[in-house]
Amino acid sequence: MKIKDRPEFAGKPQAFSLRGEETVATAVTTMVERNIGSVVIVDADMKVQGIVTERDILRFVAENLDPKATPLSSVMSTEMKTARLDDDDMEWLQHMSQERFRHLPIVDDQGRLIGLLSQGDFVAQTWEDLLQSIRKKTQATFRQPTTQVVGALVLYTFAIIVMSRFWQGFSFR
Repeated sequence: MKIKDRPEFAGKPQAFSLRGEETVATAVTTMVERNIGSVVIVDADMKVQGIVTERDILRFVAENLDPKATPLSSVMSTEMKTARLDDDDMEWLQHMSQERFRHLPIVDDQGRLIGLLSQGDFVAQTWEDLLQSIRKKTQATFRQPTTQVVGALVLYTFAIIVMSRFWQGFSFR
């Protein structure tokens, strides 16, 4: 499935972004208020410059810097991945898992931010896809005549064993 076809992508609000000159304090306040785990850093043309995640904030805290005086550009991750609308979603989920990152900015052909997906967004749909696949395979398996015959034989054998044990307890004198 393509990223643009994911229900989570279509239903998500606009990705939150800030400029690199804004402060760490602004990002932290906003992340707490919106209950989000990252802020995408963009320039004046909305081109992605970096991302500040909860992990970046923890690194910042460990350095004892002043959050009101430190610009986001000095703490943002610049080596990041971005995806396009026509990219395959399962490939990106695999990259995110293997490379251990949880936030994926979605950009247009000019590198402008158009959305953001988290690993949680991918997993939510993946579980539903997996369950549907299992349902379809189970239904297909039990529709086959051979499987029906084998299933009936197993049930018949089980019933005979249960009934024979039940009747062993009775005496017909």
